[in-house]
Amino acid sequence: MSLTAGVVAVQGDVEEHAAAIERAAQAHDREVTVREIRDSGLVPDCDLLAMPGGESTTISRLLHSEGIAAEIREHVAAGKPLLATCAGLIVASSDAGDDRVDELGLIDVSVERNAFGRQRDSFEAPLAVDGLADDEPYPAVFIRAPAIDDVGNGNAEVLAAWDGRPVAVTQGSVVGTAFHPELTPDSRIHGLAFFENADAAVPRVERGQ
Repeated sequence: MSLTAGVVAVQGDVEEHAAAIERAAQAHDREVTVREIRDSGLVPDCDLLAMPGGESTTISRLLHSEGIAAEIREHVAAGKPLLATCAGLIVASSDAGDDRVDELGLIDVSVERNAFGRQRDSFEAPLAVDGLADDEPYPAVFIRAPAIDDVGNGNAEVLAAWDGRPVAVTQGSVVGTAFHPELTPDSRIHGLAFFENADAAVPRVERGQ
């Protein structure tokens, strides 16, 4: 079965996410076709969806003005996987801590923007991430990264933390990260989000097969 993956392309590392999805699919013996999403009408045809980083206020505005926001909500409501990274996590949250962001409310968390500093404070950290295919630390790249302040009413599950603060969560078919998994050749986060998430409504190749 060939899958269709969409990368929301209003901002961010679109090509890098597309390449990471293809690597993860190959690692799980799956076939995937990646499409860039800039207009409404494309998300309903996607089995998988990635929402990259960028500027959360701009992403939020464009998603709503282009009619994509409602389609992303419907995608998740149908149980299809979504990976939201950095600013994508902010937009997917229930509380962005910024009135300029019209959140999608897909992950029951509140976030703090730029929690680990500005661009010059970017860093890479070895993370222990629950659910990865092996126990090797994940080389997480943090760039103007947010952090998760509060994990709602327990609907979201923390997958990883750094410096005592949650930086990766999952809820239903959604995985959100404060870091940029597309900026490393390690595709395990994309694999976790799209091919190993037990709640994802996409046939998966089980670990070890």
